[in-house]
Amino acid sequence: MTTQSVKLYTFNYSELKTYLFAALFIIGNLVLPQLCHLLPQGGITWLPIYFFTLVAAYKYGWKVGLLTAIASPVVNSLIFGMPATAMLPIILTKSILLVAAASIAAKVFRSFNLLTVAAVVIAYQLFGSLAEWGITSSLDAAMQDLTIGLPGILLQVVAGYLVIKKLA
Repeated sequence: MTTQSVKLYTFNYSELKTYLFAALFIIGNLVLPQLCHLLPQGGITWLPIYFFTLVAAYKYGWKVGLLTAIASPVVNSLIFGMPATAMLPIILTKSILLVAAASIAAKVFRSFNLLTVAAVVIAYQLFGSLAEWGITSSLDAAMQDLTIGLPGILLQVVAGYLVIKKLA
């Protein structure tokens, strides 16, 4: 498996470019879910709200990732009503776990391949499902991303890898 080195950017909250990069990823996380919602059960199948958060956190660090992770679901909910307000705590938790997993992996490995991106996605999904189970007390709800959302998980791994590779 080919490993690509990744040039990590560490932006600070005092830098304008942090907000500009985050804004681009937030826009992506606004557009992609709307496209997916054109398909029946598109949101829960393709898990689009996490895609640009993965790329942002892996390539541009936890600060850009965190801005993207928090703003994307909140803005989507306010503008489009999706995700539903009741789902925000779960989606925000998973998004923040994704930022943690991606930024830690990028910093530790200073490279990426399909396996490291898969490990990031699996890590946030597993810990996120545990958190969702704790929040909802429903194992069925907690397993939804891992069952119905399997196409989205695979898309995050493959397309996430390709986009990060393109940005590298």
